[in-house]
Amino acid sequence: MSRERARRAAAGLAVLALTGALAACGDGDTTAATTAATGGATSPAAPPLLREPARDGEIVVDGEASPETHGPYDFDGRYVVRFAQYAPEDADLDFNAQTAFAVRLGPARPGPSARYVKLFSDAARDGRRTVDLRGEHTVEVEFGDFPYVVRFTPAR
Repeated sequence: MSRERARRAAAGLAVLALTGALAACGDGDTTAATTAATGGATSPAAPPLLREPARDGEIVVDGEASPETHGPYDFDGRYVVRFAQYAPEDADLDFNAQTAFAVRLGPARPGPSARYVKLFSDAARDGRRTVDLRGEHTVEVEFGDFPYVVRFTPAR
């Protein structure tokens, strides 16, 4: 085979490989990326804990992914803390079979005397506990695979 013929054959193979790679990228439908389910209060899968407006004295944090730090917030008293996580793409997902959702309170100003308070580490759709809190704290969502909401309601 002549040098020119070998060069043409290599160029032809490169064009075929590029065409095949472009064809493998999809069918030309670009709407899939823009219509993917997302979280937030307007998501059809959003739990009531997220959709309900915050009442006087409540602190509500939500997010799409972790890790994430919210705040700091000023706490003063006893709070009922609830969380919910949800899967916008699958409203019936069994969270008991998922990785634990982990949340803790952190200090507003980290340092050697910083104290953390574990709130949740549960493989569950939702959870609840009551805590006494004073001072400024951050809400640290350490781990979770799904959109979430954490609501602090003053205990009455």
